[in-house]
Amino acid sequence: LENPLSCCLTGGSDVVQNPMLWEVEGVDATMNCTHTKGPLFFQMYWYRQLPGETMKQIVYTSTASADHDFGNFSKDKFSATKPDAASGTLTVKKLQQGDKGWYFCAVSEHSDRCANYEAYFGPGTKLTVLEPGRAVTKPTVRVLRPSPKECGKFKGRGKSKTIVCVASGFYPDHVGVQWTVDGLNISDGVATDDAARQEGKNYHITSRLRVSAKEFTKDRKFTCTVSFFNGKHTEYVSDFIHGEPGRPHSKLSLKTARFSYGYLIGKSGVFGVLVALLVWKLQVRCTGSPSPPR
Repeated sequence: LENPLSCCLTGGSDVVQNPMLWEVEGVDATMNCTHTKGPLFFQMYWYRQLPGETMKQIVYTSTASADHDFGNFSKDKFSATKPDAASGTLTVKKLQQGDKGWYFCAVSEHSDRCANYEAYFGPGTKLTVLEPGRAVTKPTVRVLRPSPKECGKFKGRGKSKTIVCVASGFYPDHVGVQWTVDGLNISDGVATDDAARQEGKNYHITSRLRVSAKEFTKDRKFTCTVSFFNGKHTEYVSDFIHGEPGRPHSKLSLKTARFSYGYLIGKSGVFGVLVALLVWKLQVRCTGSPSPPR
């Protein structure tokens, strides 16, 4: 189905959708959409965006007609309602793993020409299809110290340090990552995976924070916090490290220092003997045969 709104799409905070929906494989999932644009906005469009794919329109609905236009999508798989201008629903039937993704609704006024109106999008609903019998599991979070061999530069400000946060072992994949430095949220220098990746039956995600070496000091605290929606509420799991503590005196360095000190003393002693012998030889030449130095 060709998108009739492709030339006039925009976002709108007055179009509301539930951000997340969880259902078990095999059941139906119904998503709601409401708006406060007014009674003239009685047309509603539903779109789907699956992982790795572009957004596709599923259905066009209107209060003016009970016969909704599903285009190339099957009514055996989808159904929709439009009870009034301000609300509508989309139902995905008999859920399969291939149905998980983002679902968006958009509303518009009626017009015969696209140039005369705009369509307002909701923020989308992320649909998760749970496998039967799978337990919801929160992530394990670990922050890894920078590699000592790192030699990159941070925005032209000298050497850089890259801190890595790894969240693993969670199911399903409803997570977000936030970095803080000394308790303050930070986004500059942050690079997080676009989406959680499946690893066996669970998921993992990584995020990297790059800072200048001068900022990576022992008095600073670098924290990675992962938010995880467990179906009822959001849980937060964190880990942190402090910056470079400096180089402590190891046993090896102390032994090296002792050896160097002893070596210098030894060398100075040998040098003293050589000087004494030289003086004695000079005395022999000048006065005869005095006793050798003691």
